[in-house]
Amino acid sequence: MNITIIGLGLIGGSLAKAFKSFNKNLTITAYDRKETIESALDQKIIDKGIYSLTELAEADIIFIALPISDSLDALKQIAPFVKTDCIISDVCSVKGIFEETWKSLSSKGYFIGGHPMTGKEKSGYENSDPLLFENAVYILCGELPDIPNSNEFLQLLKSIGAKVKFVEAKSHDLIASKVSHLPQILSVTLVNSITGKEKSNEAIEFAAGGFRDMTRIASSPFGIWKPILFNNKENILDSIDEIILHLNEFKELLLEEDSNQIEDLFNSARYMRDAIPRQNKGFLNPVFDLYVSVKDEPGVLSKLTTLLYNNNINIKDMELLKIREGAKGTFRLSFESETAVELAKKLLEENGFIFD
Repeated sequence: MNITIIGLGLIGGSLAKAFKSFNKNLTITAYDRKETIESALDQKIIDKGIYSLTELAEADIIFIALPISDSLDALKQIAPFVKTDCIISDVCSVKGIFEETWKSLSSKGYFIGGHPMTGKEKSGYENSDPLLFENAVYILCGELPDIPNSNEFLQLLKSIGAKVKFVEAKSHDLIASKVSHLPQILSVTLVNSITGKEKSNEAIEFAAGGFRDMTRIASSPFGIWKPILFNNKENILDSIDEIILHLNEFKELLLEEDSNQIEDLFNSARYMRDAIPRQNKGFLNPVFDLYVSVKDEPGVLSKLTTLLYNNNINIKDMELLKIREGAKGTFRLSFESETAVELAKKLLEENGFIFD
């Protein structure tokens, strides 16, 4: 089977590495900048590099792994050149605009919208990872039973550890607006509500713990979010209206001091929050926390971080939660997986650290 990947960034590069690791008989072609192609060829991650989007005659499956606007442009360019029954799929986080665009094109191939719900804080081929899709939900939009070679396409995704879910494009964008796009807006708004130009920045000194956890994604760059926000605008606007409605209802209950209904809301939220699957990656990339108790003495933090570094365990985030002068303090260490947490805990425990 001949696979072509357009764009060897974090997702495209990870696809190439994963496919090469778990499917030895694939021929992988990639389109990207010359230096990226040469790097992937040197590492034997791809078999061939191309520098024109018209060089796709042999591709059985094409993955477009570019930013949204560039992916849409690539889809328009390659549609006339693909061979009969070629499957084209994207990896972008909005789906409706791709379905609409494909319907306006003429092609011998088939388009299947895709969204692997995984990622990292750092982008680029140099950060790509063959295990990026392990246990990640991989959403597909389309009528696969009517598409030739659809079974091969599905098996390809499953072979890299992805959990394939079928969702209509419109439903995907609606769900994404609620569980991904709205939380990003709320996180940005929450931070700005206490640190805006007209506000005193005193509050930020107290904004640790829960506030920091809730607003972690406020650090995301706007360049990533701009095409998402404007290509899913209507759903996002509806989600904003809905959250405003819920906030106003909560406000009224608080004004009326209706503790029974407020308690019901807390209980309902806790129940639904606890029901979220822990083993799956999702729209928002999770981190896994470990709380380490340390003595208040020189060099203790260096010892902790050096131990983890020397054993190739990466800390995604770190926060000093509390400390008593001359006694001890507690650090929250965040990791990208439960496996990393367990490895870190075992290592630190063996070296005399204790946990809260």
